[in-house]
Amino acid sequence: MRIAGATAVLCALVSACSVASAQVSNDVVKIGVLNDQTTNLSNMSGPGSIAAARMAVADFGGTVLGKPIVIVTGDTISRPDLGSTIATRWFDNEQVDAIVDVPYSSIALGIQNIAKDRNKIVMISGAGSSDLTGKNCTATSFNWTWSTYSYASGVVNGLGDKNPGNWFFISVDSSGMLKSVEEASDIVKQKGGKITGLVKHPLNAGDFSSLILQAQGSKADVIALANTGSDFVNTMKAAKEYGILNGKQKIVGLLTFIPQVHAMGLNDLQGMMNTVSFYWDLNDETRAWSARFRTAFKGEFPTEPQAGVYSAVMHYLKAVQAAGTDETGAVVRKMRELPVNDFMSKNVKIREDGQVMRDAYLMQVKAPGESKYPYDYYKLVETIPGERAFKPLSESECPLVKK
Repeated sequence: MRIAGATAVLCALVSACSVASAQVSNDVVKIGVLNDQTTNLSNMSGPGSIAAARMAVADFGGTVLGKPIVIVTGDTISRPDLGSTIATRWFDNEQVDAIVDVPYSSIALGIQNIAKDRNKIVMISGAGSSDLTGKNCTATSFNWTWSTYSYASGVVNGLGDKNPGNWFFISVDSSGMLKSVEEASDIVKQKGGKITGLVKHPLNAGDFSSLILQAQGSKADVIALANTGSDFVNTMKAAKEYGILNGKQKIVGLLTFIPQVHAMGLNDLQGMMNTVSFYWDLNDETRAWSARFRTAFKGEFPTEPQAGVYSAVMHYLKAVQAAGTDETGAVVRKMRELPVNDFMSKNVKIREDGQVMRDAYLMQVKAPGESKYPYDYYKLVETIPGERAFKPLSESECPLVKK
């Protein structure tokens, strides 16, 4: 009894009991950054997301519960089968506790199920299909940064309450972007507009001439681009070649990231509307974090998915610390219990379907004369509160949502 009492006093004095009794599997907390590092979306997430994850680990102190934090990385090269292979190997053989980023919804949907079967955590920042928190939602997955619904509704509703007119869509043939087309089309029709056509193209397509000619020939008021990366840039180049950028048809982006704006330039994109979940120049906190990111990553300006990776890794580590363990169930409970607080968002809750309820921002690309310094590309049109940005729970197909 005296020994037990002395031990209790010692623990109280040195505040070591919580760490000593903490349960960390394999004596390491291991996080996998899984993304496209070499193909179409490499500048949207890729090596920049890896840098963001490592920034978060360094800012957290490099350890949690007295154990080291390790970042491992994998390149899907845009292939769902390779993404699934890497995730399976990480979970089954390499003791990875959580996966983060995962662009391409087709890859993310598969990894959600792999993580579910193994009771592991996945925090999706690169992909955004609303099916991730809809019919395919799981108890251990989180949609961290954006969704097809938030971006589509932001653009369509940003045109005002008037009839949005006739819309024509050019979309990459992927589950995530076709979901965005579906959701944008529904909102257009609800507001009295019409859909005049949809053409699809494969990922990393080379020639967009025929697609642009179909869009031009449709006489649609709005041409909506449901693609990103090099596909978006090449679509816009074709639109410029055929005179659309100087014509009456308006072009909007359903998934446009700042590297694509930079690649095209303000002369060609001025006035284009798009929705974002993060912009480096939004406020003092985003500017300060972005300056640190640029120091860490070759002077590059961060994208939404890269910022979201930092946010997700930091929140995950806070949850591990608060739970006193890296056991999935305990960590998930703490992730849902703790508000998300960082340079991106303040006191944001995670909804029961796994959606992080951060605000979205409707932006308009500046004219060249409005831009005062490098990457000064957007002007804020509207801040869209999270409760309005994401699909209402009343419309959710997520089996975790209580009806």
